[in-house]
Amino acid sequence: MMGSAMEIADIDVQKIVDLITVHAVEFAPKFALAIITLIVGLWLISLVGKAIDYLLEKRDFNVSLRKWLSSVATVLLKACLFISVISMLGVKTTSFIAILGAAGLAVGLALQGSLSNFAGGVLILIFKPFQVGDYIVAQGEEGVVEAIDVFCTFLTTLDNRRIILPNGPLASEKVNNVTHEQIRRVDLAVGISYNNSVDEAEKALLEMAKNDSRILQEPSPFVGVVGYGDNSIDLTVWVWCKTDDYWDVYFDTNRAIKPALDSANVAIPFPQRDVHIIDKSA
Repeated sequence: MMGSAMEIADIDVQKIVDLITVHAVEFAPKFALAIITLIVGLWLISLVGKAIDYLLEKRDFNVSLRKWLSSVATVLLKACLFISVISMLGVKTTSFIAILGAAGLAVGLALQGSLSNFAGGVLILIFKPFQVGDYIVAQGEEGVVEAIDVFCTFLTTLDNRRIILPNGPLASEKVNNVTHEQIRRVDLAVGISYNNSVDEAEKALLEMAKNDSRILQEPSPFVGVVGYGDNSIDLTVWVWCKTDDYWDVYFDTNRAIKPALDSANVAIPFPQRDVHIIDKSA
């Protein structure tokens, strides 16, 4: 009886070994092909990632956007490669892909606000409505753009405060890029007395603008009447200058207006009121 049992056990073991051998022989080529595909695929994906980064660098893309796009492309390609490799091994990938899709949807809904800011950042970095160093006015804030990240933009105000603006609203709403153009117009206002000549005032102001080398003569300076106030004839003064000189020209020209009018004997009036005292006791 003992001999018979051992013979049966030897036969069962031999069948298991034979079955494993048959499956191993059948599976070995698939496994080898999957390993080769994985190695070659990872190598090719690495080359593709470097190529994308190189092409984006040549097209002068922002560094953070360039790195992000190349990394996203690499991750997506690796995910496709992983699915292809496990399908080569005979694993059903339909359910796996469905789970990944559901997980991606859940994450997208949870990060809806962040994804909006991210999409806005990508649009800003690609289309460049403003760049680092520009002075912008947006969302009730204004300042010099110090950095543009994928999710937010950093401003420094004139009084040296740091403002952080989310890129979602920044990409979809109005942005005033103050320093985008090379030249800007300085708008000033002044009033002269009704007793003085408008022609003399215009002549004096234009001569003042001509004597400042920072003020451009093309487009030419302009002085015109914009209204008649209670105490003065209201004039507007337009002069053009380089954007970098804007504030210097603004303050210096404002300061120079009064001496220029004084030299032409043109008065700048101020409100006056006549007070009549009635003596009721008389």
